[in-house]
Amino acid sequence: MTPQEYQDIAPYDSELFAEKINDIIKEPGFEHAVRYVMPDVDYPVFCQQLLAVKAPDEFQIKVMLPFLEMLVKKTTSGVFARGFETLNHDRAVTFMTNHRDIVLDASFLNLCLIKAGFPTSEIAIGNNLLIFSWIEDLVRINKSFIVKRNLKLTKALEAAKQLSGYMHYCIDDKHVSTWIAQREGRAKDSNDLTQESLLKMLSLSGSGSAVENIKSLNITPTSISYEYDPCDYLKAAEYLNRRRDPDFHKSEHDDLLSMETGILGFKGRVYFTVGECINDKLDRLSPDLDRQAIFHEIASIIDNTIHRGYYLFPCNYIAYDYLEKSRQFADKYTDEDVKDFRRYIDGQLDKVTIPDITEEERQYMKNMVLGMYAFPLHNSLAAVAAK
Repeated sequence: MTPQEYQDIAPYDSELFAEKINDIIKEPGFEHAVRYVMPDVDYPVFCQQLLAVKAPDEFQIKVMLPFLEMLVKKTTSGVFARGFETLNHDRAVTFMTNHRDIVLDASFLNLCLIKAGFPTSEIAIGNNLLIFSWIEDLVRINKSFIVKRNLKLTKALEAAKQLSGYMHYCIDDKHVSTWIAQREGRAKDSNDLTQESLLKMLSLSGSGSAVENIKSLNITPTSISYEYDPCDYLKAAEYLNRRRDPDFHKSEHDDLLSMETGILGFKGRVYFTVGECINDKLDRLSPDLDRQAIFHEIASIIDNTIHRGYYLFPCNYIAYDYLEKSRQFADKYTDEDVKDFRRYIDGQLDKVTIPDITEEERQYMKNMVLGMYAFPLHNSLAAVAAK
């Protein structure tokens, strides 16, 4: 049973599981979502299958695994895993990754863990995405825990302590791995950098120093590489909207569209690369560092591991060379690759629905999209040089 202080953010215990399943299948929004992502579903039969599931782990194997395998088949050219053989079956870890897709980053990681013979991880998800109560119920029966966001200062500190405590509880007491992104929200330009505020939050729980508290979480940086980002044109449109209006804010509809597009859009090849646990590197930090410098150094360690773990595709090299006006990496792609990628970029930009886009604005969006594909290579080069 989850301790009382974590019950409002933790995944549902088995005692609540059947009740929440029964509530979810009655929700019109849930039925709409299921029919949207699985057009051929026999919904009444699907509901009976859900009601027959009795526990979260069974839900992941009997419901989520077939669903994710269907998504892999329909929306990718394969999901590949590297470095999973270095994981220890007897040690729970905190997978900290760059963030590309709102829904699928952690889901595909769990798919890789299942395929490699490991238990799935619990997933951190921001409450800003839990637009409807049934979405919160759904993610919490699927081994997700809630990150409370957009709170006033006092409440934010309380929430940070609660979240930190829960993640330590997962590792130390439940012996269950967790997943959390290296930053709040996705890096829209794909410049993946760890937020030091996240590390400060993780250090709040434990009985030792900041470094010792972070060490106890066994942070294992993991790199996610999507060949194509189905949401790239939505991010470009957001850049243009903010350029036109600095006060522009996305709507709930925009968030739902991003989730739907990320789930169902074509992603090409997807790679997960598990890096080394950072504990050995933490042991080598200078004892003379002040608190702020400690978090800066830990963030740099995580960033370097993630950046070195990228799987780089021809489109990354093409975008880099285009923006740098060079042919430095011309041996990494063919003329046909260039034509295909140009066709892809033009097709994505054609999906933008903002009215009265000028040629200059279209070129601006094109450069933003190309920057998204070039940044992983920029960061990979810098990480290798710094190692």
